[in-house]
Parts: sequence; C-alpha cells; structure tokens
Amino acid sequence: MLVDTKRRHYLVTLKADGEFHSHKGIVRHDDLIGAPQGTVVMSTLNEAYTALRPTLEDFVLLMPRGAQVIYPKDLGAILVLADIGPGHRVFESGVGSGAMSTAMLRAGATIVGYELREDFANRARANVAAFLGDGALAGYQVVLRDAYDGVEGGPFDRFVLDLPEPWRVVAHVPGALVAGGVFCAYTPSIVQASQTREALRRERWAEARTLEVLHRTWHVDGAAVRPDHRMVAHTGFLTTARYLG
Repeated sequence: MLVDTKRRHYLVTLKADGEFHSHKGIVRHDDLIGAPQGTVVMSTLNEAYTALRPTLEDFVLLMPRGAQVIYPKDLGAILVLADIGPGHRVFESGVGSGAMSTAMLRAGATIVGYELREDFANRARANVAAFLGDGALAGYQVVLRDAYDGVEGGPFDRFVLDLPEPWRVVAHVPGALVAGGVFCAYTPSIVQASQTREALRRERWAEARTLEVLHRTWHVDGAAVRPDHRMVAHTGFLTTARYLG
C-alpha cells in the first residue's frame, strides 16, 4: 500500500519491472521489492510515497469489488458475535467481493460459500488469494447456488449470511447447523432484520438479538480535541441467535 503526502491510499501488487502510475508521477516497483515497510520512495514528479503492507482494514476498503463489501467496523463485530475461530466450519451465503470470507479464513475457519453470480464468486476467490495467499483457497469452497433452495454439506458450526431475505434460510437450518451453533445475518434494513427475528421465533432458538455498530473518529491536534464532523454511522444491522437443535 502506497500512502501519499495527503494520506491517500493506493493498493499495489508488486512485480518485477512493474510501475505505479498516478497524476503525481511514476513509482518503479523495483524500488520497493525487498524494501522494509515504512520505506519512502519518490515518484518521477518528486512526490513522496510511504510503502506499508496493507492491514485487513486497508485491503477491504481498497480491494477490487464486484458487490458492495461489509465494512471493517461490521467485520470485526461479526467475527466476535458469530464466535468465528480456528476449526469452525462456516456456511456463508452472499460472498460478494470476499471481505467477510477473508476475515473468517484469517481467523482460522473453513468456509463453504453460496453465491449466485459467477463473476462475484471469482472476484471473492481472487481477493482471498491476494490477501491470504493461494494456500487459503484450500479452506474456501464457493459454489454457484441459491441458499434459499437449501443448504448441503452440513452440519456447520456457524451460519453467516449477507442476503436480502435471510429469514428464508432459517427453514434450512435443521440438520445443517450444529446444536449451539451461531446464526448471524447482516441486513441493511431494519425491516429485513425484523422479518429475520420473526423467523427465529418460530424455531428452537435462543439469545436472539439485533444491533448496529457506529464508528466515530476524533480530531486530535494538540489542545484541539473534538469528535470528527463526519462518521461511519449506519451500514447494516447484525442479527444473531443460537440454535438449540
């Protein structure tokens, strides 16, 4: 990741003899390959760029997208609320651009993902490989299938859904989610969250809840300390529940 003097961020895949082009000139990849993080390089127009390896947050915000990604503030909450950890088998539907998949794979889970669009599935695989390496694909199976029609390959330890109508998947949980397993749905609309909660009341579920995560940064400059005028407020609602079997 290259950061210019105005704190603009650029994601770059380094390769021998490659070049990064912008309105501020050209940076040769060879000047960065093998250099330590924090190296400052100058473009052909004398613009300084600081080179850092991107964090997961950086990568999610800068990576190539097909579908809209789940933002980092929600990724972290989902990892905790759905209790994603090493060895967990996760069923994911609506893999989109692979942001959630990347976060869960790095946490040690293995994933079976359903996606309707082949271009989204391919983009998700490419983004996972770009950040985690090709080896991560061994634990990442994406198939072109509609989760509303059923879920195969269970039992899974966790369900993580980013779908317009996640309540339609609730009926497929018996036999596909282990007793005590966690169901987590990300929905942009509170109406979607409400309908999901209604479906969860009709089966054997416990600990159901719905929340949203707000992200507010602060301006800190000497004695001038105040909340920033802009914040990342509503992006989506997170609905979770525990399946009782």
